[in-house]
Amino acid sequence: MKSVDLFLSSGSGPAECRIALGRLVDVLQKEALQSDCRFEMTSVTAPDKYGPKSVLVTIEGDKADQIARDYCGTIRFIFKSPVRPQHKRQNWFVSVSEADLPKASAVDIRPEDIRFETLRAGGPGGQHQNTTDSAVRILHIPTGIQLTARNERSQHRNKAEALERLKAMLQHLQENEMENAKAAR
Repeated sequence: MKSVDLFLSSGSGPAECRIALGRLVDVLQKEALQSDCRFEMTSVTAPDKYGPKSVLVTIEGDKADQIARDYCGTIRFIFKSPVRPQHKRQNWFVSVSEADLPKASAVDIRPEDIRFETLRAGGPGGQHQNTTDSAVRILHIPTGIQLTARNERSQHRNKAEALERLKAMLQHLQENEMENAKAAR
């Protein structure tokens, strides 16, 4: 089954761009579910009352590539600002790019910076899937990033997968910060 990671960001835009990002996540989730794809979202930054500045979306399924191609680029939302009703601007932008998360990561995570939770979740396993807590949610406390792994029947394999995805996500963020610093210079 094909899996695609998309990085959605409102950049340094105002609160309305975070609202637009939330709306885009809803649109992507609806399209993924209509295409019989699994959809999972991870907040990359801690959300405020308007939503997160950036998220990582994972779409798994036969049509995941097509959905990713349709949405990569800059997406414009047109709506009146609910935050500043007198504001004349009505165009709000969200950036969407395919996140090529590296499989092997050099990022070291301190054990005290993460917390694991187990939960029951749908996935492979038939009758077995709802009788054990095999899905794992990992929380990186310093950044607030949460990831859920539920593809395997084994809690241990899901825990390892969640940890690898977290390392890859942190490395991706680290590389983005370095690129932004170079661009600022």
